[in-house]
Amino acid sequence: MQNEITKSRQEYIKRINYVMDFVEKNLDSDLSLEQLSKKAFYSPYHFHRIFSAIVGESINEFINRKRIERIASILLVGNQKPLNELIYKYGFNSSSSFARVFKKFYGVSPTAFKTKGKDIVSKIGILPVTLDTYVCSIDNIKKWIDMNAHIEVKKLQEIKLAGITHIGKFDEIGNTYERLFKWASQKRLLNSKNLKAITIYHDNPKVTQMSKVRLSTCITIDKDISAEGEVKPILIQSGHYAVGHFEITADLFQKAWDSMCVWVLENGYNFRDSDYFEIYLNDHKTHPEQKFVIDICIPVKNSHKKGASPQNNIVENSDSNLGYYKEQIKKGKIQKDYNQLITYIKTIRTYFIKEYAVTFKVGNLNQGNMDFTYFSITPASLKKLKLKFVIIFNHVKMQFEICLSGQNKQIRKKYWRIFKHSDWDVYHIHETGDGLSIIDHILIQYPDFDDPDTLTQQIEIMTMKFVKDITNVLDG
Repeated sequence: MQNEITKSRQEYIKRINYVMDFVEKNLDSDLSLEQLSKKAFYSPYHFHRIFSAIVGESINEFINRKRIERIASILLVGNQKPLNELIYKYGFNSSSSFARVFKKFYGVSPTAFKTKGKDIVSKIGILPVTLDTYVCSIDNIKKWIDMNAHIEVKKLQEIKLAGITHIGKFDEIGNTYERLFKWASQKRLLNSKNLKAITIYHDNPKVTQMSKVRLSTCITIDKDISAEGEVKPILIQSGHYAVGHFEITADLFQKAWDSMCVWVLENGYNFRDSDYFEIYLNDHKTHPEQKFVIDICIPVKNSHKKGASPQNNIVENSDSNLGYYKEQIKKGKIQKDYNQLITYIKTIRTYFIKEYAVTFKVGNLNQGNMDFTYFSITPASLKKLKLKFVIIFNHVKMQFEICLSGQNKQIRKKYWRIFKHSDWDVYHIHETGDGLSIIDHILIQYPDFDDPDTLTQQIEIMTMKFVKDITNVLDG
């Protein structure tokens, strides 16, 4: 009986973990209880009850909190986008309703949060994020970095991991790691080549209450695994990271992270929305001074600020050297990756033709631009209006998008003016109306190409939601 209970709980955790990951990757999409319960393979009522019992808050509370925290995190790093754009992107219907929720959550208005040093009231246990919160002044932190760290920007390849989610205080993750290593021992994974322990931080403790901070305790693996109970496969995406190498005692971890953030800003980089993680390179118990040897990795991208020093830009040989590009073409990897990607996009188009032949006219695949690959789907009700929907893969941002478009520039401009001058604000309306898009939306921001069937299902669900919402307005 006890074994059956344990198995049931592991299955609950496995399914809830999947939903939490999906929510975090799709905060700017529709996240209805019905949709999420289907992903967990439970009825809405059963799913809601299980989610609340395991996570400690309802699914709606979790989604709203994550959306507010995402916007707060963006504001903290000096984002240049208008606040209203962020509000609508992450599912709030109006700036006034968002302001009320934000103030209830943080105790200050979004404007005050952004303009007054991003101070957070202490009553919810979140420390103010100002220069005063750093352990030292900027100059002292720079000196500390010089003496204690080696930091550089690197292009990291993707890292396969097995991990367990932990929610709460950092000093309690030891038990989570013990369970992970016990599982890995049973699976004979501890003898893997170059085995490392990695902690991924999904929340910013300066934005999220400590009791709700979510992280993943992980080990590197050299083969694919399936989710099993609370253990799940995790993939750190390839990309540019500021990597800081430290040899420090446990009490200096926060100082190391603060110094990394200062280094990123001081060297002209922008923070990139991806995984922040620590790689542990030793067993601190065997170190003569009980020190941790770690790499702290922060995802970054080039700064577009005026005056950014050229030597601080992320530059690979391929950026300005066509000879290097020629060599990569010769190796065939670029063609192979591109062809696999296009093959999958063709699969999506074929799926829509097969499943929605009566509902839509599906257009040809357009591959004329290296930045975008797309095809159109046109409902009969919009054909007479000379409007259509376009499903797009953005190669630059590596994400799937959808937009309402028109057969020509005049049609697009006509309907852009109608939406722009209305009070309708469910989706993002294009800034100028001069391009392909009238209204646009991100379908999948972090597509998992390793699970194409699930990815296709996600694209279908989000596409149909967008199509339904827009056609309801136009038909009305």
